[in-house]
Amino acid sequence: MTFDFIPYPLWRRKVSPLLAPLYRAAANLITRGNQPMDDPANLTPARLADYLTRWRMLPPGMLHIGDDLERVPADAAPDVNPPPIPLRLPAQWERMEAVIVAFPVLYPPLWKTHAAMIQAIAPVARVDVLIPHPAWYAPITLWMDAYYPVRWENIRFIVAPLDDIWVRDYGPIVGHDPHGKQAAVDARFSPLSAYPQANDDQLPVRWAALRGIPVHHLPLYTEGGNIWSDGAGTLIMSDELIDRHAHLGLSRDQVESQMHRYFAFEKLILTPRLWREETGHVDLVCKLADARTILVGAATPFKNADRLRAARALFERETNAAGERYRVIELPMPQVSLNWGVYPIWRSYTNSLTVNQRVLVPVFGLSSDDAALRIYQDAMPEHQVIPIPCEAAVMGGGAVHCLTKEIPAAR
Repeated sequence: MTFDFIPYPLWRRKVSPLLAPLYRAAANLITRGNQPMDDPANLTPARLADYLTRWRMLPPGMLHIGDDLERVPADAAPDVNPPPIPLRLPAQWERMEAVIVAFPVLYPPLWKTHAAMIQAIAPVARVDVLIPHPAWYAPITLWMDAYYPVRWENIRFIVAPLDDIWVRDYGPIVGHDPHGKQAAVDARFSPLSAYPQANDDQLPVRWAALRGIPVHHLPLYTEGGNIWSDGAGTLIMSDELIDRHAHLGLSRDQVESQMHRYFAFEKLILTPRLWREETGHVDLVCKLADARTILVGAATPFKNADRLRAARALFERETNAAGERYRVIELPMPQVSLNWGVYPIWRSYTNSLTVNQRVLVPVFGLSSDDAALRIYQDAMPEHQVIPIPCEAAVMGGGAVHCLTKEIPAAR
């Protein structure tokens, strides 16, 4: 059992009025008093400087933040223009134009994770960095210049009101229309009834309007963390997709029929989900390295052994949409741990991002990190394997893939 920082807005959780005072006190302790910075009214230069000083986020020699902060353009108004459908979802190994990240301004332990990702992505793709208020632009750039220097010409800051940082799940699902042009899908997003996430749910439409690309709405609940595509007719998802909609009275055939209306694919492969993993997402179970190679978490003892064993057996007998058999490679799967005795923490090396001949692999400060990196290098020899520190990020339930959303280039 651990008692680590939790990168989640616990102070926003809806609780019984009788438990509210006790819960707010506990949330304040676990998140180390970050909730006041969640309110734009609190972002005065003095308060921001105090926050950064308390977390030791100011570069050496800097004692305060000045009053003049660079203004960042806000999102454009939504402009919905449904494109031709269905869309082809490119594989991650295809050419990517950009990667979206939501900078964890309220979670200083995650700053180095996001900085390392931005530093790794910027040389090969544009990085769209979402921030909740223009005031955050200066401290982020100053801090990165000191610790994670980058070429800023390939990085764009966008002011966007958000509820959380896990942009993989609520970000735009961008694919190619029948003419090879970019178009976005906006799926329904409301995974946690106890947390308000209306701002996250609106991001795909707002981002598409900013980029000037059409967007249409998928009337299903699904998140980007539950979709792997090989770009050639195969989608891989977990059985969470079917189970969630069964509660709404939809059969598997009905769900698949809806998916076919919006996405161009011939074959849907459903894997088991991890035990007591809140999202049920496939990116914590497996990872497509290429159209014929899939990385799967090893059958770690305890609750997930049977599920991971079943996932491996599934791919050993399955083929992709082209009828090709998979080469199945196991990655280490560290044992589950409990944070604060409540939150199961699954450290999954399959939660990586492939972008323009690079693969960003999460590492957790464990002895299994080196083995995972070697397996990636052997499985993806034409890619540069870059480790990303995710010791703090995983305490929120995810890692690199969960914290990023790639945007494929137009064909």
